[in-house]
Amino acid sequence: MLYVIVNLFCVAAIIGLDQLIKWWAVEVLQPAGSMPLIPHVVELYFTYNQGMAFSMLSGRQLLLVVVTGIMLIGVAYWLFFRCRNNLLMQISLILVLGGGIGNFIDRVLNGQVVDYINLLFMKFAIFNFADICLCVGAGLWALSIILEEYHGASETRRKEN
Repeated sequence: MLYVIVNLFCVAAIIGLDQLIKWWAVEVLQPAGSMPLIPHVVELYFTYNQGMAFSMLSGRQLLLVVVTGIMLIGVAYWLFFRCRNNLLMQISLILVLGGGIGNFIDRVLNGQVVDYINLLFMKFAIFNFADICLCVGAGLWALSIILEEYHGASETRRKEN
């Protein structure tokens, strides 16, 4: 039970922080348009994204909501029922679920996602905290799968010898 409570608390904390930052962006950053965070490196730049990463599927809100909803249910299932005893996978799924729900809330309530982080030193899509959680979580998830496979193969070799 503690496992479930800790996971729910962590996911809720990510969602809460994401929604708080997006609220701030709408209230403070949108009227200003942009603000330097680290001069010539990173700026806070308010924009709405009607698609997903790099504005892909822009304007296809129903498809994005349905597919995202299905994916989030799958991630939640994996987090709560399939990844016990694997801390790296647990952390990765918490990040993916929290970030995914954060953007899902925007998409369902507003039909678009609030983005506000602009990397000035490279041409890159403007993104948000939830996107960072999703990307870091996906990377950690991939790493946890690779490590699990590696340890499984090592265990098999050890048993054969």
